[in-house]
Amino acid sequence: MAGEPFLAVDHIAKNFGGVKAVKDVTFTVQRGEILGLIGPNGAGKTTTFNLISGLLALTGGEVRLEGQRISGARPDRIASLGVARTFQGTRIFPALTVRENLETALLARAPVGFWADWFGLPAARAAHAEISGEVAAVLDFIGLSAQMERIAGDMPYAHQSLLGIGLALALKPRLLLLDEPFAGMNPNETAGAAAMVRRIRDSGVTVLFVEHDMAAVMGICDRIVVVDQGAKIAEGTPAEIAANPRVIEAYLGSDEDA
Repeated sequence: MAGEPFLAVDHIAKNFGGVKAVKDVTFTVQRGEILGLIGPNGAGKTTTFNLISGLLALTGGEVRLEGQRISGARPDRIASLGVARTFQGTRIFPALTVRENLETALLARAPVGFWADWFGLPAARAAHAEISGEVAAVLDFIGLSAQMERIAGDMPYAHQSLLGIGLALALKPRLLLLDEPFAGMNPNETAGAAAMVRRIRDSGVTVLFVEHDMAAVMGICDRIVVVDQGAKIAEGTPAEIAANPRVIEAYLGSDEDA
């Protein structure tokens, strides 16, 4: 469809019984953009992510990717269209090495047949060689090459978060949803991770992310959408959002948890 944004979130709503967690939220994400979704605790940010990625069913509205409705589709179907996401906290395989984590993700994307693998057929050998190359490339991109043989659960939380992003990147997404990617990081780690998000965008991946570190959000986003109590209250450039009285009031006047 001509003029259709890369991602369109169109009047979406989600009710949990009598609780309206997301109320008529509308925004778009353009191809190649970094868009931040922010708001006080309990604003509905992660619920919005779960609606976009198919983990929750919509009460109303729809989500479209390049004009194609994806709301109502299963999460694996949405992922197959090029949408990957991370989660609050880490979703890694803690007992596996960093390398094995990435190999597992890559094998899930393009599994090697059991018998081909068992007999070491050329197709299986070629697939494993390709996977090894992709693992090395992802590790280099996320800065964990030196940790590749380390047990993932033994790494600092910040490194586990980077690995979580690496697992999402291994799926070769066109749209990456990052849920609080800088949580638990010190300022130097945050700066490095923010630079990585820019590199992700520069590699051709569109990024939508939720984050509480406002300095990081203001520093890397092209545009920002602000939600409060489940509703969108503002949208604009970082400078416009920083000066918006409704945004300032929402942050100063709310301390409820998500």
